[in-house]
Amino acid sequence: MESNRQVVLDTETTGLEHREGHRIIEIGCVELIERRLTGRNYHVYINPEREVEGGALVVHGITNEFLADKPRFVDVADELIEFIRDAELIIHNASFDVGFLNAELAWMDSEIRIEDIARVLDTLALARELHPGQRAGLDALCKRYEVDNSGRDLHGALLDAELLAEVYLAMTGGQVDLCLDLAGDGEGEVVGEVITGIDLSRLKIRPADADDIVAHEQRLDAIEKQTGRCLWRQVQKHGA
Repeated sequence: MESNRQVVLDTETTGLEHREGHRIIEIGCVELIERRLTGRNYHVYINPEREVEGGALVVHGITNEFLADKPRFVDVADELIEFIRDAELIIHNASFDVGFLNAELAWMDSEIRIEDIARVLDTLALARELHPGQRAGLDALCKRYEVDNSGRDLHGALLDAELLAEVYLAMTGGQVDLCLDLAGDGEGEVVGEVITGIDLSRLKIRPADADDIVAHEQRLDAIEKQTGRCLWRQVQKHGA
C-alpha cells in the first residue's frame, strides 16, 4: 500500500441504519499525499432507489427529487473503489460510513469489503483519545482547531470531508522531540531536534510571563529534589 496517500471520506445517507435498508446518497473524498492536499477529489450524488427519511433530510437537505436522476451505487462503485484503493481512509465515526459502504457492496453481490482494500483511521476515536471527556463532533473539533466551518449550515459529504481534512492535519500536527546523548557522568548533550509533520505557519507562540517562569522554576526545583537531578537544567547549562 502507498503509506503516504490518504483519502478523507464522508457519506450522507437516507437514514441512520443500513440494517434497516437505508442507503448512501452522497460520497465525498479528499486526497492527501505526504499530508498535503493535492486538489484531487472524488464527489458523487447517488440515487438510493428509496425515500430519504425526514430526519436525514433535516440534516443534509438532499431531496428525493434531486436524487431521482443520479446514478445508482452500482454505477459508481468501480470508480470509487479505484479512488480509495490502497489508501489510508480518514473517516469521522468510521463504523458508520464503512458499515454503509460495505452494505452497498453486499447489496450488489460484491465480495469486496472496504477493510480489504484500504486501511481505516477513525478520527472520532482519535479525538476522544486526545481530548477525553470533551465534545468530539466535527463542529466541536473545527472550533477547537480554529477551522472555519461557517459554511456548514447543512451537512454535505464533500464539504465535511474538506473540513475533516483540515481538522485531521491540525489534530495530528506532529511534535518536537529533543534528541539527547547522555554521557556516563550524567551530563546531557543536545545533539539535534526532530520535527515531524508540523506546519509552523499554524503555530501560535505565547511568550512565558513572570508567573509562568516562576511556576516553571518551582516545578524544576521539585523534580530536582525528588530525583537528585534535573535533566532540563543540565541541558540548559550544557547548551549555554
